[in-house]
Amino acid sequence: MRKLVQSFIAVLLLSLLLLYVSNRLNEAGGYAGDNTLIVYNWGDYIDPKLITMFEKQTGLKVIYQTFDSNEAMMAKIAQGGTTFDVAVPSEYAISKMKEEGLLLPLDHKKLPNLKYIDPRFLNLSFDPNNRYSVPYFWGTVGIVYNRNMLGGKKITSWNDLWDKELRNQILLIDGAREVMGMALNSLHYSLNDTNKAHLQEAKRKLDALVPNVKAIVGDEIKILIPNEEAAIGVVWSGDAAEMIAENDKLDYVVPKEGSNLWFDNMIIPKTAKNIEGAHQFINFMLDPKHAAQNAEYVGYATPNKQALQYLPKEITEDKRFYPDFDKIGHLEVYENLGKRMLAYYNELFLEFKMHRK
Repeated sequence: MRKLVQSFIAVLLLSLLLLYVSNRLNEAGGYAGDNTLIVYNWGDYIDPKLITMFEKQTGLKVIYQTFDSNEAMMAKIAQGGTTFDVAVPSEYAISKMKEEGLLLPLDHKKLPNLKYIDPRFLNLSFDPNNRYSVPYFWGTVGIVYNRNMLGGKKITSWNDLWDKELRNQILLIDGAREVMGMALNSLHYSLNDTNKAHLQEAKRKLDALVPNVKAIVGDEIKILIPNEEAAIGVVWSGDAAEMIAENDKLDYVVPKEGSNLWFDNMIIPKTAKNIEGAHQFINFMLDPKHAAQNAEYVGYATPNKQALQYLPKEITEDKRFYPDFDKIGHLEVYENLGKRMLAYYNELFLEFKMHRK
C-alpha cells in the first residue's frame, strides 16, 4: 500500500511539474492571456489581412482556430479544455449557450463601433439588447445551380431537387439543421418542427432523394460547384456568392416554400482569459471599413449599415444576397430546439447519410 501511495504521489508531482513547464513555455512563446487573443470561427470566415492589421494595431498575437459546425463549437467550449476569447456562433447556438451559462456579458462602453450596425439586426429574440453578442454576418440557405448543365432549367422550389433527371447531380452541405430543414420546408412544415411524425416524414422524403445526391460535403463544395463537378448545391448564401464570382453560369435562389434566415454573431465565451482584448477585437471588426473589407473577402452580407458605402454597388444591390426585409417573411430563424430534439434531428440526419451507403 505504501508503494502504491508513493507511486501516486510521484505521478501527481510529475503531472504538476509538466503543467508548470507547459505554462512557462506558453508564456515564453507569447501565448499568455494578456498578450494573446484566441479566436474561434468558421473556416475561411475572415480576411487574414484584418488579423494582421489588428495585431499591428494592438500588439496582440491572434491565434485563429476554426470549427465546422455550431455543435462542434459548443461542445469544445463547454468542455473548457481550450480557452477561447472570441467565438462566432449562429443565433440558435447563442440561445443555447446563454442557457448553459457559457457566455460573458459584453461591455457596450468598450464597443463604440456598435453604433454602425443596422438596427434591424439588433435586439433580436435570441439575444435581447445584445447583452451577449454583436452581429458579424447574415444570410440565407438556398440552392446554387448551373443553368447550362441543367439545359436552361430554372430552379424555384425545394421540390425541384427530387426531379429524376437530376440523378447524381446534387451536393448537400453537411449540416443536420440545413438538410432536415430543406426536407421539412419541401413538405410545407417549419424548419423548427418538433413533431416526430413530421420529422419521420421528412426523413423518408430525404431517403427518396438519395439517387440524386452525389455527395454530402463541407467547404469543398465551394470548389466542386464552380468546377462543374455537380449541377446543384444546397448552400449558404455567401458561399453561393463566392461560387458565382468564379463561374457566371451559376445562379442562386431561395426556394419559394421558405428557408433559413441566419445570423452569426461575435461572443465572448465564459472561459475567456483576455476579455479586454476580446472587446478590442470585436470593436475592430465593427469598424465600417474593416467590416466592408471582410464582407468583400468572405462573400457574405454585412449587417454593418455604414460599411455598405465602401462596398461595390454590384454587391449591395444584388437582391439574391442583400434581399429586402419586407420580402423575406417566409424565411425562418433557427430556434434552440433543446438537447433532446437536436439529438433527434442529428440522429435522423445520420440515418439519412447511412442510407446513402
